[in-house]
Amino acid sequence: MIFLRGIFLKIASVAVFVCMSAIVKAVSDTVPAGETVFFRSIFAVPVILGWLLLQHDNLRDGLKTANPMSHLWRGVVGTTAMALTFTGLGLLPLPEVTAIGYAAPLFAVILAAMFLGEQVRLVRLAAVFMGLIGVGIVLSPRLTTLNSDGLTDAETLGAVIVLASAVFVALAHVFIRKLVATEKTTAITFWFSITASVLSLMTLPFGWVLPDPVTFGLLVGAGLLGGVGQILLTSAYRYAPTAVIAPFDYASMIFALILGYGLFGEVPTGRMLIGAAIVVAAGLLIIWREQMLGISRKEQRRAQTPQG
Repeated sequence: MIFLRGIFLKIASVAVFVCMSAIVKAVSDTVPAGETVFFRSIFAVPVILGWLLLQHDNLRDGLKTANPMSHLWRGVVGTTAMALTFTGLGLLPLPEVTAIGYAAPLFAVILAAMFLGEQVRLVRLAAVFMGLIGVGIVLSPRLTTLNSDGLTDAETLGAVIVLASAVFVALAHVFIRKLVATEKTTAITFWFSITASVLSLMTLPFGWVLPDPVTFGLLVGAGLLGGVGQILLTSAYRYAPTAVIAPFDYASMIFALILGYGLFGEVPTGRMLIGAAIVVAAGLLIIWREQMLGISRKEQRRAQTPQG
């Protein structure tokens, strides 16, 4: 019962982020991805600052950083991931983009072993392999050379782009793991939004558009929802440990299926659902293994602590 608030906040954050993705998809036919990234990032900033003030935190301390270059690199990688995801949303159904995005934790395991020196033992290695099989099942109709199902080159490109975005999301997780050792969550979130806003302006010469009032409102809404979602996510970790609330990331598929069908008439294929289920199972196995390793490390530390 003590963790219910954390679980509720986590589910709420997932729902908000999926709603944000639906908005991005809705404007993707008229607004370039780089411009959408700008609105998503810049309008998250006032939400984050307002939340800091409501928490009665010192603004300077909350945004202070000891490692600006790490924030810059995290911003470059995270902005690239966001731009690729937003591009993919314009090319593929919302549930499919969500399912492929589940590959990010699998890639994170591999990248953490490469760049952070984390050991990857049999269980997690098997989970990664299983998850990649699931991703392959989801992607297989898009990557086939036979267009017997009426698939388009745009859909194939979308599948490749979203898979690439999952790699960059995983790389961003590696940077965040290093940043949390010295930086506050608010600083990480704020400086990412600022970096993404500045970087996205570099796409201005490539065809930004002047949005009509409705589209402008949707873009602003996407930014505000992004800020709210980040706050809900951060708050969730105050009330429950990662091992408890992390599995609720996969509730995003439920929301994506509802919004995809209700707003865009997207009906998922059986193959996509099977592949997504395998990826989810692999992700849950990794989460469980991380929890077991955490418990084991705590027990080892207790055993090494002199008693009396």
